[in-house]
Amino acid sequence: MGTGFFSSVEDVSAKLAEAGYLASTAVATTVFLADRLGKPLLVEGPAGVGKTELAKAVAQVSGSRLVRLQCYEGIDEARALYEWNHAKQLLRITAGREETWEEARTDIFGEEFLLRRPLLTAISGTEPTVLLVDETDKADVEVEGLLLEVLGDFQVTVPELGTITATREPFVVLTSNATRELSEALRRRCLFLHIGFPDEELERAIVRLKVPGIEAGLADSVVRVVAALRAMDLRKLPSVAETVDWARTLLELGAGELGEHVLRESLGVLLKHQDDIVKAGAGLDLDRVLDAS
Repeated sequence: MGTGFFSSVEDVSAKLAEAGYLASTAVATTVFLADRLGKPLLVEGPAGVGKTELAKAVAQVSGSRLVRLQCYEGIDEARALYEWNHAKQLLRITAGREETWEEARTDIFGEEFLLRRPLLTAISGTEPTVLLVDETDKADVEVEGLLLEVLGDFQVTVPELGTITATREPFVVLTSNATRELSEALRRRCLFLHIGFPDEELERAIVRLKVPGIEAGLADSVVRVVAALRAMDLRKLPSVAETVDWARTLLELGAGELGEHVLRESLGVLLKHQDDIVKAGAGLDLDRVLDAS
């Protein structure tokens, strides 16, 4: 089946690059297969490595609308799938006081009173759609069951209206930071992609793309320091997003090169815990890191 957004792995890479997303071969290949096979794509990895941005980039390059379901603890079917507009229903009942309940019920449980939440919105549209189920691991197990039902057949049964089946299946991306183990049933229905921290060559390319005007030498220094920090035992390792933020910070500070002073003053852009900053300050040998071949 598939959505037919891409013609080849190379086409994925080229189009995503045009949208400012530099994809590794593994990422481009998995996106192409998900597109061709029509299977949901489960993307796992640490925060800030580009999981959500991948879905946004696919939507942008394919000319699709992006429908996003942001998961959180306690999210339920009403927020994920659909609910009825009870206030509007009550007004309708009040306005038709002369009607019997049977007459009113037929009316108030119609399309006009249905509030479509992200899952129903994504499968009931006729235009190209990318459905992003973001941070799936933060939702309860019950929501996983709902996802299995909806993504299995791309249809939803609304008791009062009947079954709503997708006329155009969306390209589905589920993201997870792996804070909770997702069920095997959900994993089986998806293609799996792990996005970790990029190698230094790719990260340098990302920095040069995202931070126009940065000198190649400074970009290289930024990536080397970040790689050294990721090798340390820190509570929160710096992500790609934080690498880019730090590069922008150094550019705004007018730093032509990376020195001890500017490093110490700007570590809070990269590291988000005071004990990490202290540990990095004590354990990072900047000269050795920058002199490494």
